[in-house]
Amino acid sequence: MATKFEVNAEPRSGKGTGASRRLRRGGKVPGIVYGAGKEPVMVAFEHDAMYHNLRAEAFHTSILSLKLDGATDQAILRDYQMHPFKPQVLHVDLQRISATEKIHMSVPLHFVGQDVAPGVKQQGGIVSHLMTEVDVTCLPHQLPEFLEVDMSNINLNESVHLSDLKLPEGVQITSLAHGGDDLAVAAITAVREEVEEAPAAAAAPEAAAAPAAGAAPAAAPAAAEAKKPEGKKEGK
Repeated sequence: MATKFEVNAEPRSGKGTGASRRLRRGGKVPGIVYGAGKEPVMVAFEHDAMYHNLRAEAFHTSILSLKLDGATDQAILRDYQMHPFKPQVLHVDLQRISATEKIHMSVPLHFVGQDVAPGVKQQGGIVSHLMTEVDVTCLPHQLPEFLEVDMSNINLNESVHLSDLKLPEGVQITSLAHGGDDLAVAAITAVREEVEEAPAAAAAPEAAAAPAAGAAPAAAPAAAEAKKPEGKKEGK
């Protein structure tokens, strides 16, 4: 079962963009809680606590203990929005759940045994992650924090598929349970070698190159050095 987190919320009455901005300026995060046959409730969370929780991978796949108006409900994180360039949580949606009703959640995949896989260690391939999370269906107390993908026995050009994953008791892959394709989760493939461009053809030796048509003739060889005039004979 996934780790439990405690989340404190308080009701809020203001609606609209202006009310949400005022909440954020006051260090709060606007949100909503719905589900389990109860009316939706607009709530506010402490920003720093929620921001810290969202940074934990387990928070996204955990059963949350939601404290609101003196009551405690079980809930899961359904959606959240972050500021595009600031470390700020803009909005959070939580869904109440029933202990006796199945839920579906996306859980992360943890890849193990990649370094010792024959396809990598002996055959020189590389691991490609084709999925990083998968949607599962189960009762709340059966919800896993993550699923392991064991690559330790995978050879070159082989794949691990959804049906190969070891699932905890009571957990189903949602797509397979509804007749979906048994998609590949990861594969080991050969390393692609980049082909270098062929070197340009060597230029013909200058000595063998014929002069181009219409080209100016080569310069005439330098004239022989002029003969020095003989000196005058000395008079007797």
